[in-house]
Amino acid sequence: MKNSPGVTSPPTHSFFLLLLLPFLAQSSDDLIATVCKATPFFDLCEASLRPLSPSPSDTKSIASAMANVVLGNMNDTLGYIQSLIRHSHDPAAERALAQCAEVYRPVIRFNIPQAIEAMRRGEFAFATYVLGDAEKQTDSCQKWINSAGADDESSVPLTARNKLVKNLCDVAIYVIKSLMNGP
Repeated sequence: MKNSPGVTSPPTHSFFLLLLLPFLAQSSDDLIATVCKATPFFDLCEASLRPLSPSPSDTKSIASAMANVVLGNMNDTLGYIQSLIRHSHDPAAERALAQCAEVYRPVIRFNIPQAIEAMRRGEFAFATYVLGDAEKQTDSCQKWINSAGADDESSVPLTARNKLVKNLCDVAIYVIKSLMNGP
């Protein structure tokens, strides 16, 4: 039976492809570094994207990955807020935490998934708007915590979580804007 060039590849082609693999992976890493350098939190951006497998290979997949990181962190923060509510003995703190939970829930269930879907469709301005709104919700949560006088040692981790989500939203917005502005 005669070998067709489309069915098998000569060993030299396979060897050439093996030589190129490190460079292809390197270009993805370089893209992450390039995109992250354009954000206000380079280290946070890199720490969020580098561990992902498979590594995002283009700006659109980096933007989508960042939105998913935001979603995951907001979900974790909501779980933490709910835990604080269950263990709270201070009515003012409990009310502030309940308000936080009420703003986090729709953002997690609807807004961020809509932003991810919008990016898939190429509606980057809408995705940026939604992520900006999510960032404002973390600010609102933090203001409620501070105004309730609930900023004791148990709320310090919540303050840090709100700040992390806010910074992740900033990174995602910058990544989407770089996508909108092109290379």
